[in-house]
Amino acid sequence: MKIKYPIIVEGKYDKIKLDSLFEATIITTGGFEIFNNQEKAILIKRLAEKSKVILLTDSDGGGHLIRSHIKTILKPEQIINLYIPYTRGKEKRKKAPSKEGVLGVEGIEKEKLLELLSPFSDTSDGCLKGGITKTDLFVLGLSGSEGSQKKREEVLDKLSLPKNMSANAMLSAINILYSKEEFVNIVKEAQR
Repeated sequence: MKIKYPIIVEGKYDKIKLDSLFEATIITTGGFEIFNNQEKAILIKRLAEKSKVILLTDSDGGGHLIRSHIKTILKPEQIINLYIPYTRGKEKRKKAPSKEGVLGVEGIEKEKLLELLSPFSDTSDGCLKGGITKTDLFVLGLSGSEGSQKKREEVLDKLSLPKNMSANAMLSAINILYSKEEFVNIVKEAQR
């Protein structure tokens, strides 16, 4: 499957995994090297001038920091935020799990990666599924009210997404993954 936008991932093993599934331009941040690598930051900026870029970091704290840093390099409209499920486990090549004990991009099943990236293939229209708005999140009690963070964490857990996502990050992810109807039903199930 050919992906029409460049994909930014953390490390070389993430790149190897995606290279085995997709024909795409894949850029690695070198993990935390991105914080001090001006050449890499310039490359990412140049890519984003030509087209949007897909940002696909791990669901752990390190991935969150890297994602946040890249968001300071690029404008929000230049980024397509994709999130892998928050899945406990360890990558096959490692002797021990990561510090947080969750899988990174390299450890996620290929079916999930295909599902995440297929809306951005050359044959798709790249449209978002959902049409879910910030107002919807507010009405569902997931933002802007007392206890909304806890409710959001419960829904994110049900969706196997990182629990530390902001309401805006959640909105970006769910609009790619779910229709409005699917999402409302998931929220109702999580709140039972």
